[in-house]
Amino acid sequence: MSTLNEITSEADFNGHLSSLPPSALLVLSFHTPWAAPCTQMRTVLSTLASTYPANTPPSISFVSVNAEELPDISEQYDVTAVPFLVLIRDGTVLQSISGSDPAKVCDAVESHAGSRGTSTTGPTNSERQSIPPPLHTTPRKAAVGANAAAVDTSGVNGVSVSSDQTSPSRDELFARLAELVKAAPVMLFMKGTPSAPQCGFSRRLVGLLRENGVK
Repeated sequence: MSTLNEITSEADFNGHLSSLPPSALLVLSFHTPWAAPCTQMRTVLSTLASTYPANTPPSISFVSVNAEELPDISEQYDVTAVPFLVLIRDGTVLQSISGSDPAKVCDAVESHAGSRGTSTTGPTNSERQSIPPPLHTTPRKAAVGANAAAVDTSGVNGVSVSSDQTSPSRDELFARLAELVKAAPVMLFMKGTPSAPQCGFSRRLVGLLRENGVK
């Protein structure tokens, strides 16, 4: 049976792409380790992958990419929120799915897996029942301070930023955020600090600001 494989570098990703035959379907999943819907989507994709045979050469391949650690790949596929799924064949994007709707993901993969006459068959009804249901998320109050993180539910259960901390009321939080964004002509909320960014997106944005002389 097929498995969900983690890609850890751009070289690994490019090598994997070049190793697939043109007819193979690539199921590319973007995630971050701190977003709960991504953990749920990993379970969904691992379960879904197990319903497809591991052929040689492969007719379908499931891979996972940390969207923050490999920002160049994320930008290549216009990833703005996670989880984010891209279905690719022969270098062409067939479909993109933002959010963590298992039924939508399962239907999309099953729809494209055999679209070129491959021998791959999708999951049976009993196998579909083993795929976890959607994980419904709601915004939580975010702490204010050096380690605070904002909460956003983007798309269907898509998450841009997450927080495990509690905070003052919603009105107090928004008042505090309003003060922060007005404190300087340009205000950046990021992971880490400008001298030590803690994710690829933050590192790239800090570089752009420095290149343009933005304080």
